[in-house]
Amino acid sequence: MKIWIATGGTGGHVFPALSVAHELSNRGHKITISTDSRVDKMVRDGAPSGAQIARVWASGVGAKSRVKQIIALSKIAVSAVWLTIRFAFSRPNRVVAFGGYASVAPVFAAHVWHIPTFLHEQNAAIGRANKFAMRWVRTLMTSFPSVSGVPKNTSARVVYTGLPVRPDILAAAGAPLPNASKLLVTGGSLGSQILDDVVPAAIFQMKNKKIFVTHQTRPENVARLQKLYADNKIRANVLSFIHDMAGAIVDSDLVISRGGASTVIELETIGRGAIIVPLNINPDQAANAASFAQLGGGFAVSGEKFTPKWLAATLSDLFDNPSRLEKMAKKSLVPNTAVNAICDEIIK
Repeated sequence: MKIWIATGGTGGHVFPALSVAHELSNRGHKITISTDSRVDKMVRDGAPSGAQIARVWASGVGAKSRVKQIIALSKIAVSAVWLTIRFAFSRPNRVVAFGGYASVAPVFAAHVWHIPTFLHEQNAAIGRANKFAMRWVRTLMTSFPSVSGVPKNTSARVVYTGLPVRPDILAAAGAPLPNASKLLVTGGSLGSQILDDVVPAAIFQMKNKKIFVTHQTRPENVARLQKLYADNKIRANVLSFIHDMAGAIVDSDLVISRGGASTVIELETIGRGAIIVPLNINPDQAANAASFAQLGGGFAVSGEKFTPKWLAATLSDLFDNPSRLEKMAKKSLVPNTAVNAICDEIIK
């Protein structure tokens, strides 16, 4: 079977797509992956052997400038025409899109030629590009059991599959807590100013300062935070990038993070309690955090409520009662069979 996989924009879209591409290739299917210039190298480096790579022209439409919006829409339109022509001569049996504006053109072209089309939504609230593409999709696959914002008039099937994670995260599933009062703070690849400001201030207020903190932040903030922790006699490892995120999560009793889909699913796959502070401007992160909190695995806290006073009281309560951390870890654990579930859905 010839399967076209569409991805692009960010690593959050690319890594799940590549995981599925490898599994489908292992099952004997012929793979073509389309992507845009932003992540072209990432896709080429991670694609399965023998996969073809196609470049599409796409960029985000969310710019405030009307001119930039028109340019972005024009890129998608040109790509849609090009792929429609290409599919006329070399038609795939399935088209699978992993979200973002780089997915819109392949989904449209598949619709023109009545090719079964599958769309995967990362977040617990459907994104703008996916919401737009839903009109041409037969099956929507979701990372979370419930996804808000799905158009009510859609005829597409909605199937909960989960979100693929990297093999090292999958291998760490169900790892026991270290029970060593270890806290992991991560704001993602760009860091998070609110975590940098609130977490140290909260720990300074605590009576029990035996917590060991691993704190990932922006490169320019590393030296300042290192000095801040050291001056207040707090044991901490401050770094700008965590190469082994699976190991860092496994080596923590509690995590404080933003609410990106991949971060939340990694916490659920390994099984760790967490305090999640979603970006205020990102409704997707708020939905992801709320979904995690509903499991009983932790807290979804808005930036306004995430104060040093609240956090100091919460951390004191949790680290003084290790059994609570154990319960949170167990409740957060969700078996991750996403790759097989997605592949089975595509080829059945």
